Amino acid sequence: MVALMVSTFALGYLLIAFEHKIQINKAAVAVTLGMSLWVMYIYAGDSLIKGVNAEDFAHFLSINPEYSALPLAKQCIKFISESQIIHYLGEHVQIIFYLIGAMTIVELIDVHGGFSCITDRIKTRNKRKLLWILSFFTFFMSAILDNLTTAILMTMLLRKIISDKKERWIFCGMVILAANSGGAWTPTGDVTTIMLWINENVTTAALMTELFLPSVLSMLVPLAILTFSLDGSDAKPPAISREEQSASLITPAERTSIFVLGVSGLIFIPVFKAITGLPPFMGVMLALGAIWIFMEILYDRRSDIPRAQQHRISDVFARIDLSTILFFLGILMAVSALQAVGVLAEVSKFLDSEVHNVYVINAIIGIMSSIVDNVPLVAGAMGMYDIPTHAEVLASAEPAYTAYYAQDGVFWQMLAYCAGVGGSILIIGSAAGVVVMGIEKITFAWYLKKVSLLALIGYFSGIGAYVLQNLLLGRL
Repeated sequence: MVALMVSTFALGYLLIAFEHKIQINKAAVAVTLGMSLWVMYIYAGDSLIKGVNAEDFAHFLSINPEYSALPLAKQCIKFISESQIIHYLGEHVQIIFYLIGAMTIVELIDVHGGFSCITDRIKTRNKRKLLWILSFFTFFMSAILDNLTTAILMTMLLRKIISDKKERWIFCGMVILAANSGGAWTPTGDVTTIMLWINENVTTAALMTELFLPSVLSMLVPLAILTFSLDGSDAKPPAISREEQSASLITPAERTSIFVLGVSGLIFIPVFKAITGLPPFMGVMLALGAIWIFMEILYDRRSDIPRAQQHRISDVFARIDLSTILFFLGILMAVSALQAVGVLAEVSKFLDSEVHNVYVINAIIGIMSSIVDNVPLVAGAMGMYDIPTHAEVLASAEPAYTAYYAQDGVFWQMLAYCAGVGGSILIIGSAAGVVVMGIEKITFAWYLKKVSLLALIGYFSGIGAYVLQNLLLGRL
């Protein structure tokens, strides 16, 4: 059964990777895959649990003595459905609610034109200057918000700045690189760093200080090379659309207030976690609740705005990409099923024995994340390796190597970088790439020819910077 589960997982990966070819939404595949693997497991649980989860199974029966009289197969079903699924789902739901809250806040800012208070200040139309401005803006905006929503925002912005499709594709390619690089060095910038941060594999301060230089270099090197492919002429803006001609009834002051409140709410989340120790999803929900109240008061005071032209939070919910949320849920449940049957533990043992180098392991994971989504890769790595305590590090046979897997260890930091930045190598390797591909209809072959090599150069530039940084700090 384990072999069948792994084969099914591999098939699901392929279907997700080639979503643009088979025209089946990857969320549909991920949800089907995640649920199917748990169905397979529950029907073969009695042959797997005794060997893989014997200790947890015994503990479950000790606290539920009423199940002791049941046949072994029934006991295993109870253990899987009432213990393992609940455990894994509890971890995943934190991420899901975090994404829902963050995406709602960003959509609220966007629908009210809040980002215009920054984008309106971009006056230049020189292609080279524009490329640098937009790339750095994307990099830091992605670090504050997240790479997916930033990529959407910047792609829509580019449609208002550059009319020529092929020229715009060049900028979009750089947006993907900058968004993924910017999302790798902060806890809120990428779903994979969110996962590592929520699970406390990394902390905010260490992640931001030690991954900033590798992340900025992974963007800066391709940006410098790509600059020479553009001439020094000005980009031609498209004609003003009918939507832009119909000015919003929200005043500039109100628009700025929504922007400041929304971004402040997102920045508040790491502070909330540091102060209270509560999960980050509670911080984002608290911020969302405060913004919700503000918006209700605003619209109640603005009786001159017709209800049809209002964008209350309840209306903004409809704009959230639910398929993205379901994709994450499905893929995380699929990975947790493999973790439950012991597959990820066996993979970790193989990597430790045959590779035994966290830099090489993570570099491989980064390359893989360009082919398949980085979410299951990071989820898989989190399932493969535990976070040792200081005492466990000292007691291990190889303390220096074991320390790589401690909180803020080299393995977890480099995993955040490689999984996030490596996804830029191919356009299907990251959520940012996939969404830009969908909006702009960029072809896989064009991206492979024009952007992939630049992304690869930037990827290894960042790895080199991280290795050198650790060498100088004595952590290598």
